Amino acid sequence: MSKIGFAPIKLSTVVEVEIEENKVVVKGPKGTVDILLPDKIEVSYDKENRVLQVVRKSDQKKVKAQHGLIRKLIYNAVVGVEKEWEKRLEVIGTGYNVSLNGQDLVFKLGFSHPVVFNKVDGVNFAVEKNRVVIVKGIDKQKVGEVASKIAHLKKPDAYKGKGIRYEGQVVKLKPGKKAKVA
Repeated sequence: MSKIGFAPIKLSTVVEVEIEENKVVVKGPKGTVDILLPDKIEVSYDKENRVLQVVRKSDQKKVKAQHGLIRKLIYNAVVGVEKEWEKRLEVIGTGYNVSLNGQDLVFKLGFSHPVVFNKVDGVNFAVEKNRVVIVKGIDKQKVGEVASKIAHLKKPDAYKGKGIRYEGQVVKLKPGKKAKVA
């Protein structure tokens, strides 16, 4: 059994939390995130020690499962409003590159046309050296989702490794025809 739900969440001095009837609002220097609470989950806030505690009202299996999830979502929001979440993607291949056009990303991925990835609300893009895309935002789930959509624009090729991949991702390459003949 996981004990994630019982762990307290310590807040820094720059993060403020408001607990309403069925949601928690986390505010910080980077923005605001709302987390909706299920019926049998409560959040208590000790203002003196600046600690949040997620408490469940029942020991039903579904409530136990939601307990750790809600605690982790609140923790991710607390970290995100203080220091943005970030995913880095690499564009690898001869002639493959990416550029920033306003707030949209423009990829050249070997197709007959450039691929435009439009800006998503709550997520910011940055480009380094025309090869690295940085996806930033306060909502961890949204940052991961957008990074996944970008990575699926051109999956790494099995033989040469050309395409878009997460920074540090290892792509196992298949041997070509020459390796099979020899």
